[in-house]
Amino acid sequence: MKKNIDEIIKISNEIYDKGLVSGKAGNISVRFKGEIGDIIAITPTLKSLSKLNEEDIVLVDLDGNVLTKGKPSSEVNMHLEIYKKRPDVNGIVHTHSPYATGFAHSSKKIKRYEGFGEIKTPYLAEIDYEKPGSDELAKSASKGLGTEDVLVLKNHGVICVSDNLKEAELLAVFVEEIAKSQFITLMLNSVEDRI
Repeated sequence: MKKNIDEIIKISNEIYDKGLVSGKAGNISVRFKGEIGDIIAITPTLKSLSKLNEEDIVLVDLDGNVLTKGKPSSEVNMHLEIYKKRPDVNGIVHTHSPYATGFAHSSKKIKRYEGFGEIKTPYLAEIDYEKPGSDELAKSASKGLGTEDVLVLKNHGVICVSDNLKEAELLAVFVEEIAKSQFITLMLNSVEDRI
């Protein structure tokens, strides 16, 4: 358990330092086996991911019962719904990274690039806007994710999932980089060549 909590703190700091979240936005979680079954360790609500400590991380079961003190992220139900539908997922990273979130707030879609798994579809999966923290978002996100590893939440942000938290973080970094590359390409292609 302690290594899972330490990993959440480390990766929270990393995604904050990399600019994938800012302020008190974003949340991450990891699933591990406990004495009572699956336990989810998740970041707390209303705290910056930049300065978390061991006492800040909240443990919940798959039914959402809080097992430690503290209040879990307002997006806890979204994480739980994904874990319930995806036994292969053990790490979730939800970011509001600037370029990918910019795409989420636009009519443009993020293309899938080589570099993180097989390209099965031309664009990253996305779902329509639902209020953050709502049951509707939890259900829509878990359904929209399906068997994908990335989901764009329109007018909100991005969810990345994997069988471990480090891979989910690497995917979140990769998604932001491809969104940045595509944004630059769109800008360059929109400017008339004056040379």
